[in-house]
Amino acid sequence: MQKLKVKDEVVVLAGKDKGKKGELLKINLKTNKVLVQGVNIIKKTVKATQENPAGSIVEREAFIHLSNVALVSPKTKKATRVKIVEKDGKNVRMAVACKTILK
Repeated sequence: MQKLKVKDEVVVLAGKDKGKKGELLKINLKTNKVLVQGVNIIKKTVKATQENPAGSIVEREAFIHLSNVALVSPKTKKATRVKIVEKDGKNVRMAVACKTILK
């Protein structure tokens, strides 16, 4: 069971966007990278097409390393670690800081 899931709220721990919070959009487990909404914005050039004959420059999110993000605790609203515990015969995620069971 993975500790972070898509649509979790996370906070950035390191890098140029340190302290920003956002929602997880994608997780790539092969490269250990995540895509967080509104974090690590880059400018990407888009080639000219028939629909967009002039081309353009688009701002979008880029992947950051998994170790640079932490889950936001539902109670304290601060960064917390995640622990896998067994409850009613199933493994569930638990926020270490506030002992809250996560969905």
